[in-house]
Amino acid sequence: MGRISRADLAKTVYYIQRNGIIKAWNAARERLWEKKQPPYVWEPPAPKELQAQRERWDREGLGPTFSILVPVYRTSQEHLKEMILSLCRQTYPGWELILADATEGAGLESVVRSVWDGRIRYMRIPENGGIAANTNKALELAWGDYVGLLDHDDVLTDNALHEMVLRIEQERKRGVEPELLYSDEDKCSGDGREFFDPHLKEDFNLELLLSNNYICHFLVMKRELMQDLRLRPEYEGAQDYDLVLRGAGALLGREEAICHVPRVLYHWRCHAASTAENPRSKTYAYEAGRRAVEDFVKEKGWQAQVEEMEHVGFYALRYQGSVFDSRQDVGAVGGRILRRGRIFSGRLSEAGQPMYKGLPRGWSGPLHRAILGQDAAAVDIRRIRVRQECREIFRQTLGVEYRTLSDGETFDASRLPRGCDPIRMSLELCRALRGAGYRILYLPCEKPFAQASSGKES
Repeated sequence: MGRISRADLAKTVYYIQRNGIIKAWNAARERLWEKKQPPYVWEPPAPKELQAQRERWDREGLGPTFSILVPVYRTSQEHLKEMILSLCRQTYPGWELILADATEGAGLESVVRSVWDGRIRYMRIPENGGIAANTNKALELAWGDYVGLLDHDDVLTDNALHEMVLRIEQERKRGVEPELLYSDEDKCSGDGREFFDPHLKEDFNLELLLSNNYICHFLVMKRELMQDLRLRPEYEGAQDYDLVLRGAGALLGREEAICHVPRVLYHWRCHAASTAENPRSKTYAYEAGRRAVEDFVKEKGWQAQVEEMEHVGFYALRYQGSVFDSRQDVGAVGGRILRRGRIFSGRLSEAGQPMYKGLPRGWSGPLHRAILGQDAAAVDIRRIRVRQECREIFRQTLGVEYRTLSDGETFDASRLPRGCDPIRMSLELCRALRGAGYRILYLPCEKPFAQASSGKES
């Protein structure tokens, strides 16, 4: 059985208080089931691989440069030192570390001096203005092509910047200039010896980002873009979420500039004061996150309310009327299909595999993805709504007239030809809609779907 941490216990108690005993019981069952899965093992790059990376950059010289910003305040001396050393061990040498220290006294400065590197820039801040304000002061000094955000008690893997450079070079060869990059991450114990809860992320997914800050760490952004956006102190606790939302908003229409590096490059340290360990430590952060999403929705002119979900830090958009009234970019919306109390279908992969299949009705899935709004490659035609302007595409692609259930929007799946392959038809339709420039959304918890005609699907 996997590791059961203090974080799990703290989150369980908090969950009961927020959602009641029944939902908490289902969540606890799901969590225990997850703990029975094969344990996560983080495998660092082999020493030979790391040495080869260093030799490459010694031979080829620098590519893009990085300014790593770290606001420091009352940090454990040990954790601060480990964070700095994780920069000093980088196999890619093109970086500077800017430390903005608002801690009283000179104790932390002495730690910095003990591991000094010429690429470290240290500044004292006379008064603590919070994470956002302190980071902005460091941002003013940044000279790198890209700016990365690192918490004062977390660590990067030795190859983190190397992997970022590889992806930047790869995209540039395709004619794309990356503006925002992010990696996978995991958590580590306070002593840095155990690694758990890997967060293996999706490529850029706007709707998922509006549900949760799945991008989180390690975040890297073009310096000009970050200096233009800056962090907003009024969103303290969710300042990085607000930044990512605004950055993504600025890049809509050229989402290829948002790049996911699918490797764990960041270790998020868990201890009593961190949000990774204790959900009560920064409850204000979840409210700030909700306001950040509301700002995005308002800026886009969407008619939707942002609601906090049962899991802290997760949100749902409740559209006023039809999604299609607010979202001209959406061609179809899918919901989940339940059979015998379990998820049968709903969101489909590019290959047509139903995602989250088999999960019980009350479970949320890994990282709660089964209940969150998401952009999708495809959704199941047996639980689909297609915007009015796209119904001719439906008819031409599938050879079936679009007839609805009682809500006037949900497709009546009884109209499908007998013996047809609904998965194949779902993929064909969604490819046609995406080819026409539309998004496909999976909204599993949305209410407006009419009851499916079979009575077995919901």
